[in-house]
Amino acid sequence: MPDAAIIDLAPLSAVAPTAIETLLDRAFGPDRRERTAYRVRGDAAPIPALSFAALEGNTLVGSVQCWPVRFRADTGGEVPMIMVGPVAVAPERQRYGLGRKLMERALTAAESHGCADRLMLIGDPEYYDRFFGFTAARTGAWRLPGPVERRRLLARGANVPDGAGELGPA
Repeated sequence: MPDAAIIDLAPLSAVAPTAIETLLDRAFGPDRRERTAYRVRGDAAPIPALSFAALEGNTLVGSVQCWPVRFRADTGGEVPMIMVGPVAVAPERQRYGLGRKLMERALTAAESHGCADRLMLIGDPEYYDRFFGFTAARTGAWRLPGPVERRRLLARGANVPDGAGELGPA
């Protein structure tokens, strides 16, 4: 049984992009690029200071990426936000706490970089609310460039917009 405590966390930029893509395919399937989250991010690169790899020796077994996105309010104005995810864990390493460890590291980094007040993600509300405080309380009137289950559109932070508008690439 793998132990999350013996996994090293490193900047994701230290890992070969092909290894990251292989992990994402294994965790989410090769059709993952069709998901709405990819349209929200657009062509942006992940934010290096907020994106991490879980390594077992030299093997990538998990990753978390964070992306710059923007909320454009219907009333005018824009709010820069951070999209958290995907959190990917190799299938054989799932259920051992690696995803949680990666999320905790990303949230700690967001706090230290002064951007933890405007985070969003698309994910399981039972998990992300329970462990990390992400809710759909302010996202009900948000529009995305593709389909999304409303209950899975989550956010946290004091500067998360609460109103109608569109979420998309920064």
